[in-house]
Amino acid sequence: MTQEELYSILSIEESYRIERTISTGNMDKFQEAICAFANDLPGSRKKGYLLIGVLDDGKISGMTVDDTLMKKISGIRSDGNILPLPMMTTEKVSTPEGDVLVVEVTPSFDTPVRYRGRTFIRIGPRRDIATPQEERILSERCAASLPTFDTHPCRGAKLDDLDIDAIIKDYLPRAVDASVLANDHRPLEEQLASLHLWNLQWNCPTNAALIMFGKNPKYFMPGAYIQYVRFKGETNAGAILNERRFEGSLYHILPLLDNFIRDGIVTRRPISVSVLREKDIVNYPFKALHELCMNACMHRDYQSNMPTRLYQYDRHIEIMNPGGLYGQARPENFPLVNDYRNSVIAEMMRSFNYVNMFNHGVTEVQDALRENENPPARFNVDLVTAFSVIIEDDAKSYEESIVDISLVATAHQLATNISSHVKDLIISINTSEHTKESLQLATKLATKSRQYFDKVSLKPAIQSGLIQMKYADAPNHPDQKYSLTDLGKAVQIILKGK
Repeated sequence: MTQEELYSILSIEESYRIERTISTGNMDKFQEAICAFANDLPGSRKKGYLLIGVLDDGKISGMTVDDTLMKKISGIRSDGNILPLPMMTTEKVSTPEGDVLVVEVTPSFDTPVRYRGRTFIRIGPRRDIATPQEERILSERCAASLPTFDTHPCRGAKLDDLDIDAIIKDYLPRAVDASVLANDHRPLEEQLASLHLWNLQWNCPTNAALIMFGKNPKYFMPGAYIQYVRFKGETNAGAILNERRFEGSLYHILPLLDNFIRDGIVTRRPISVSVLREKDIVNYPFKALHELCMNACMHRDYQSNMPTRLYQYDRHIEIMNPGGLYGQARPENFPLVNDYRNSVIAEMMRSFNYVNMFNHGVTEVQDALRENENPPARFNVDLVTAFSVIIEDDAKSYEESIVDISLVATAHQLATNISSHVKDLIISINTSEHTKESLQLATKLATKSRQYFDKVSLKPAIQSGLIQMKYADAPNHPDQKYSLTDLGKAVQIILKGK
């Protein structure tokens, strides 16, 4: 390493890649730092540097590095305290300000790396012991470079556990060129092995074969099913209005799931947009729900006992699958970077046109929601053992659905004729009840006079039938509150749509 390269590293602030110290005897500190660099929790694949002889502000301290210190630090690699052995180099760089001992650590592929049985990681400039969830991230990242779970043999299964007719008649013609398939006279097991559906060593199906074409995959993988629940309200505490399980192979349940989404979840209703015109309002675009459910089945962790969840509430849907972001996909690069926990299942689903594997799924979901005037999907990528996404019902369609269509003509007329002060008031109020003070604060009318607010906003709105009082017979009731009438809701929809 040259002096110029050292100065370049010194210019980097202490972070998950850089640790500075002037200590020469704290071997625990050195080994913990090397262990943390080898684990590379952020997954950047960038080398880490332990700089001995450098102050916290990045200035060289002026120490002298002798052969004894060099040998002591170099011996860290093979003393057996850090396992698996780290890939590191030790080098002395002499500068006019003094010597610096540079320990360069290459991120390990075989993680987690432990020092005396403990897994150290760096979180920004801080070093800490990894939590079980963080260790799982390191383990999954290691597994990402190895054969995926769906390629492993399911040693308790046999050929009779597979739907052979579906494989031969429907999948093989999709996966293999017709001319190649016509000239392939090998035994079926060898044909399946070429597609990672059979393990010749153990003479049994792979997990992918059972998940996609198994007669009863849940017997081998208890969480391999989809659970749909319709809750009343907005939380799991609400009453269960409907519940359904989709059990069996993906080959059989994915078409059923699509039909259920189309007929049981997506709803259309005509809404009047003018006196002479109506339009259909959809609560959720089918394309978005289809894409999210297919991705959940493709990316989920089939080793987990948790099912893929499709939970519907009054105003939103949550889709959750076991298994967080996998491999190279991380919170900071999602959704730009994708990786496949189940590469064989992903390829089979692509053959059946359920997914495209172009990493366009999230973009297509957001586009479909935007076109339908839904809020964008909200992805929770911070969960370690699960991945969830929430999509919300079309708010406009919900509001319009509670308005009596017979009020539309009157509402259009009022929306044109009422004053700007009344318009601001109607737009500011929601369907809940409000006090006079909260209404005044919510409007754009900048005045401290309640009398003026009453005169130009509140009373005209009440007289026009747009706002109602909770205690209509006692206008000065101490607990008086105000809310929109049905006509007020219709006018609000029209005003918000302009």
